[in-house]
Amino acid sequence: NKEKADIVVYGDAAVGVSAAIQAARMNKSVILVSQYGHLGGMTSSGLGWTDIGNNAILGGIAREFYHKAYLHYQNPKAWTQQDPSTFTKRGQGAPTFDTKTELANVFEPKVAESIFDALAKEAGVRIIKGRLNLKKGVTKDGPRVTHIHLEDGTSIKGAMFIDASYEGDLMGAAGVSFTVGREANATYNETGNGITGPLRQNQLPNGIDPYIKAGDPKSGLLPGVNADMGGKAGDADHRLQSFCYRMVLTDAPDNRVAITQPKDYDDKQFELLFRTIETGKKGGFFKTSPMPNKKTDSNNTGGLSCDFIGMNHSPLPPDHADYWDWTTLSHAQREAVELKHRNWQLGLLWTLQNHERVPESIRARTSKWGLAKDEFTDNDHWPYNMYVREGRRMVSDFVMTEPHCRGKTPIPDSIGKGAYTLDSHNAQRFVHEGMVKNEGDIQRHLGGKPYPIAYQAITPKKSECENLLVPWCLSASHLAFGSIRMEPVGMIIGQSAATAAALAIDKDVAVQDLDYSVLKERLLKDGQRL
Repeated sequence: NKEKADIVVYGDAAVGVSAAIQAARMNKSVILVSQYGHLGGMTSSGLGWTDIGNNAILGGIAREFYHKAYLHYQNPKAWTQQDPSTFTKRGQGAPTFDTKTELANVFEPKVAESIFDALAKEAGVRIIKGRLNLKKGVTKDGPRVTHIHLEDGTSIKGAMFIDASYEGDLMGAAGVSFTVGREANATYNETGNGITGPLRQNQLPNGIDPYIKAGDPKSGLLPGVNADMGGKAGDADHRLQSFCYRMVLTDAPDNRVAITQPKDYDDKQFELLFRTIETGKKGGFFKTSPMPNKKTDSNNTGGLSCDFIGMNHSPLPPDHADYWDWTTLSHAQREAVELKHRNWQLGLLWTLQNHERVPESIRARTSKWGLAKDEFTDNDHWPYNMYVREGRRMVSDFVMTEPHCRGKTPIPDSIGKGAYTLDSHNAQRFVHEGMVKNEGDIQRHLGGKPYPIAYQAITPKKSECENLLVPWCLSASHLAFGSIRMEPVGMIIGQSAATAAALAIDKDVAVQDLDYSVLKERLLKDGQRL
């Protein structure tokens, strides 16, 4: 099956949908390759309690999306489970429904998906469902990609390509330089990169024994616990911050699907939970950030929660023959890891609701929650996308770092802005002073002050690829990526990437040689905030 388009976008997350819409609006033929068959990535997979940092960054298609979500909930018929006056007014860093800006900060997944579907259809985006052939997915002619190849044998020819995947699969297959894991602080003059040590945020209580048989090192370590930290604070390492699903729960009886015990359930997996409860912890094992109609965006919170810490990479070092991480896996292997994460979270809920080692007071309090019957109806009410918080990160001639995010180093070629906290989740559990501790959590506030993101950070080295743009797995340190990786920012940079791709076709130049003043003029015309 042979297909072709001016601009080929790989990845159906919000970043890719925005890119495809913009390409179509600039009168380019566009193919959006959808790996999941559902548009929106995390934005329509449960992340409805939006990480914005500052609404002032929103322009263009991103602003359009959040405005459409606002308009949806102005209709009283949208509120099927609750009176809108009972819904919280305060979102994360902005009102939930801001009457001044007419922007929504919260929304149900099915509403987000329907908005993306309508925008893509209206723009004339052609969508092909499929996944990149990870073994031989890219054909190049010198430093230019000519075709990408999908698992089912479909071949797509393009003039310009955009890698909008969370993993950076297309970029990796195209031979572009990238890194995975955490740089040392010294690499880019940063303060929060590399191994963090056992910081207090999202930390386990003191006193949790690390051994299978408490007090007996010979019995072996509990599942997912490393013997040591693998280096000292500030050192580089290979580990990825943890992933989870943003569960959509509800306590509305007529829309609630009860949590059932996952297949292959083994309560030994939850020994750490039991020991955490035994230290006196009574709740807060998952967030219940509110979404309309009595639903939640249930994310990780605290030391033991939804994040399946250390389960997206091997404990072995990268030079070991059996080393793996999320980015090195095949699609089938990733599905197996996704299933383990799903079973961990459903197992966590089932255990909190039913297990005899959980006090009755906790069981009673958590038992009201179930999955939302009217969400993800073709996927057992479970989100389509796991929250892949970090995959590959490109290494180009320009790297976004902490000093850029703090406004200490100027950016000459802004294509949009970020504003969220420098934020990374824990990457491992290890034995510290005879106790289990988490390591990797970083939350460094930027005071909500927006900072520009550089065009050069989404373009590869020219010698490596002249017609590829990477708006998500862009050239950034682990620490800087921790802020840039937010969904609204993805939409912003996705639109800017497509603008650059279309202009590079018009001017017949490599993406690296596009005149920034020409790009800037078009971005401003389309409402981007630079």
